[in-house]
Amino acid sequence: MPGQPARPNGKVPAFNGKKRKAPFWAKAVTTLGAFLAVLSVSGIVGVNYFMGQLTHDIQTTSSVLDGESGSSVTAKGKLPDGAMNLLMLGLDTRQGWEEKGETSRSDTMMILHITAAHDQAYMISIPRDMDVHIPADSTLGTSAQIGKINGAYAIGSENKRGWTGGAKLATKTVHELTGIDFDGVVVIDFDGFKGMLEAMGGVYMCVDKDVWSSHYIIVNGKVQYAVGADPQTAPRNALWFKKGCRNMQPWEALEFSRIRHSANGDYDRQRHQQQLLRAMAKKATSAGIITNPTKVANILKAAGSSLKMDTHGVEVSDFIFGLKGLAAADLIPIKTNNGTYAKSELGNGEGIAQVTKDLFKATADDQLRDFLGQHPEMLISDGSAG
Repeated sequence: MPGQPARPNGKVPAFNGKKRKAPFWAKAVTTLGAFLAVLSVSGIVGVNYFMGQLTHDIQTTSSVLDGESGSSVTAKGKLPDGAMNLLMLGLDTRQGWEEKGETSRSDTMMILHITAAHDQAYMISIPRDMDVHIPADSTLGTSAQIGKINGAYAIGSENKRGWTGGAKLATKTVHELTGIDFDGVVVIDFDGFKGMLEAMGGVYMCVDKDVWSSHYIIVNGKVQYAVGADPQTAPRNALWFKKGCRNMQPWEALEFSRIRHSANGDYDRQRHQQQLLRAMAKKATSAGIITNPTKVANILKAAGSSLKMDTHGVEVSDFIFGLKGLAAADLIPIKTNNGTYAKSELGNGEGIAQVTKDLFKATADDQLRDFLGQHPEMLISDGSAG
């Protein structure tokens, strides 16, 4: 296998103007809560300034969790006193897609479960090719059908219903699948997530096994984007990510999180995504970032311009600052289906194993800590142990 190639002058490889698929969603919200917790030492003026930087461009709605979508039993406009569940959706979008009436799929769907004390968070990824029942929604005018779970967003966003329609049907579908009520929905697209990583200057990541990229190749010793290519086996000049821990440039970290041509396919991709989110949270709250006002402002600006949220009527500033207790907490990543393929009973896609059904129930009941004590094999390593 070829070794890690030299980068072209340390710059991001050219993309030749081609659209890149979104790697996933991102969990900016808990990182933002951590930001504000630390920034509070600068006083109310400092907090207000940075909050303004964050919330200026965030798009908000109250329509996603209204009505049929399966929202929290907590009164609208009030942050829950107990456990919280957020649904996070990562999109493959192009600029102007809503105006043109185009659709987008939520290629990443992640549940963030926050314990009653708001001091611990668990990440649960839902396989994007899982066969599910997509329920009807009278407010959207959509009918019930069987399909891939990442298609629910596309169906809801059709006919210029945009991100609010897509998020509503996706949330309703996940609620029906899992039984989990949601207190907030966060939507983020690829470019915004990329901007946050660039503002951070990359992250420290651990590769647990050698993997190759289906999007980049090596030409004359330099990294190039493989235009139009999506090979199923590694080409002779593939870009390899070698086992080990190192600082990754933003484009490298994003590409590593996208890789799924591996032994466990999409489950490896989910694991890499969750590893990246943990690395971002750690980097965002490190001394080199949190004590640099310019970097903080740039990260918050990148986040705010890419985030769309339904906070169930809670003011965005109150919603985010209410998560400040997560500043010192770790993000615990969890496997679905024990990280392996499960046969579908509804179609030719992915199914759901009984242990995953039990996982969803434990999440809905805020019993994850006890459940994982009985199922430690469902926890995901960050790769540093090899």
